[in-house]
Amino acid sequence: MPTARELTSLRGSQLDALFAEAPAGEIPTGKGRGQALMATGTLVAKPMVAITRVLAWQGKVFDPTSQRLRNLITPFGVQAITADVYVDASLLDGRPCVVLDYSKTSRVAGWVRDEIREIAPDLYLGLVYAGSRRLPIRFSLQFDSATRDRVVDVDHEASPA
Repeated sequence: MPTARELTSLRGSQLDALFAEAPAGEIPTGKGRGQALMATGTLVAKPMVAITRVLAWQGKVFDPTSQRLRNLITPFGVQAITADVYVDASLLDGRPCVVLDYSKTSRVAGWVRDEIREIAPDLYLGLVYAGSRRLPIRFSLQFDSATRDRVVDVDHEASPA
């Protein structure tokens, strides 16, 4: 089983194979530390993860009571850009996955659908779609098992981002 750190050294096809072989896993709860996986398997992958984390995206916060999540964005980790969360068939292979659906919750990302599967305990690998077209971006979310069951308040009444 790979660690989050090891994912940057894998090629895109290897990440896709990990996703395809993995079960959906449970819908996560709490804060998942994210890393955007771009240009993996190259020398620039780790610097790209670091730059993206500092400047743009740190992860996602899942709230099981609302079945929604909010992304942690900007250098300050602001909770924004809400998605509905549910289990459904993956666009990749038709098998179950956890879908992160922005179509009804976000004006900014309404055309985005993410899919995640648990590739190791508390480690999820995600694919990003624009409509039905898969983008060459992947991401991972690492959850702390000690705090995973703690409910994190997501603003239920917020208007779409």
